[in-house]
Amino acid sequence: MKKYITLIMLMGALIPAGAQAQTLSLDSCRAMALRNNKQLNASKLKKDVAYNMKKSARTKYLPKVDALGGYEWFSREISLLNDGQKSTFSNIGSTVTGGISGGASNLLSQLVSQGMITPEIAQQIGGLMNEKLGPLQQQGNALGEKLVDAFRTDTRNIWAGSVMVRQPIYMGGAIIAANKIADIGEQIAENDLDQQTQSTLYSIDQAYWLAVSLKQKQKLAISYRDLVKKLNEDVHKMIQQGVATKADGLKVDVKVNEAEMQITQAEDGLALSKMLLCQLCGIPMNQEITLADEDKETLALSGTPVDTEQQKVAAQDSALNTRPELRMLQNALDISKEATNMVRAINLPHVMLTGGYMISNPNVFNGFQKKFTGVWNVGVMIHIPVWNWFDGAYKVRAAKAASNIAQMNLDDTREKIHLQITQSQFKVKEAQKKLNMAMKNIASADENLRCANLGFKEGVMEVTDVMAAQTAWQKAQSQKIDAEIDVKLTQVGLNKALGILQ
Repeated sequence: MKKYITLIMLMGALIPAGAQAQTLSLDSCRAMALRNNKQLNASKLKKDVAYNMKKSARTKYLPKVDALGGYEWFSREISLLNDGQKSTFSNIGSTVTGGISGGASNLLSQLVSQGMITPEIAQQIGGLMNEKLGPLQQQGNALGEKLVDAFRTDTRNIWAGSVMVRQPIYMGGAIIAANKIADIGEQIAENDLDQQTQSTLYSIDQAYWLAVSLKQKQKLAISYRDLVKKLNEDVHKMIQQGVATKADGLKVDVKVNEAEMQITQAEDGLALSKMLLCQLCGIPMNQEITLADEDKETLALSGTPVDTEQQKVAAQDSALNTRPELRMLQNALDISKEATNMVRAINLPHVMLTGGYMISNPNVFNGFQKKFTGVWNVGVMIHIPVWNWFDGAYKVRAAKAASNIAQMNLDDTREKIHLQITQSQFKVKEAQKKLNMAMKNIASADENLRCANLGFKEGVMEVTDVMAAQTAWQKAQSQKIDAEIDVKLTQVGLNKALGILQ
């Protein structure tokens, strides 16, 4: 308790002098909490994330366009001819003329040996042939060199680029399942936001009515202190007149001290509860605030009115779809079913239409050319799983088991929520009965205190009787405050159990 008092004194020192207290109603506290709560803002961002993921899933139906480009340098080029073939083509003129010259020499030799021509004539013919075959040899070799150069690929520097279009035609239902999962993900984000909203409102209502009850307890402690002080003054006057003993005065002094301590405790608790309320509302904890319901004599009619018709409709909902927790469990069940479809889709045929345009330098569309030239292409890709040792079947069974688990969790939670609603309804009835009994006790305690004060003045009752009556009056007043706050909190708890806390 000393630590709390020190903390309050330090927080009070930070409040500017003359600062005007801010008056807050329950609705204004709720509005500020919904606006400033960090968990709630995080849930709103999650909803935005889920919305964009849904948009992303929609694009799976549309064609995709990819562009690719690159350059590669190689230390050697691709050769279509080996070294022997290159040598043969380069010396094709020499080879041909050599063959012709050799054949002619043999022929002339045979003619000379047969005496058909003279050696002089054969020599003249050979010299003439060599004179004519020289240019033919050069032209043949040049033609062979050109042929070798024509077969050069010059692929040491390669430039390539392509644009490809891919359009899914049938993917085994995987795209449809992915889109359904994205839709369910957005629903989960909305339900999570609803859950965070209700939790925030529940916390605010509890903190607000706690602060109100402590303010009422503070006022009650002050009233009780005033009663005890009045009795203390009367007893000390009677001691001076000799009609009361010092023991009676000491008993009353103890009660006065206890009353002062109760006031201190009530003030400390009120300060801490208001700091908690400020923290939940997102305002500085050292902010001076005044609650709209803290000075009201009767709290039963204050605050947000209860919509009993809405409670009745929500309680009759057999599926209890108003509870965000149940909706989220249903979303989890739906996702597990779609996940089963996605696992099954992996083992079904996939068909995709492709098309695009490709360019390269060098290109082979008109021999080997050192310039950019392209070609269009269109095709169909089909992927059919043939054998995977029943891997797909095992995964489908596991996914179905996960769906059964999600269904069991949903059923179990629905039963527990039904019990929670019934319990909350009983608590509301009990709180109302306690309030009615507390109101009757107030009347009895007032009458008892009046009779005790009158009897004490007439001298027929002792100081202890008056103090007992005062204690009973304080207890009855405290029970009334607790009962009024309990009515408020049980109604809030019932609305939260029904999922209609707004």
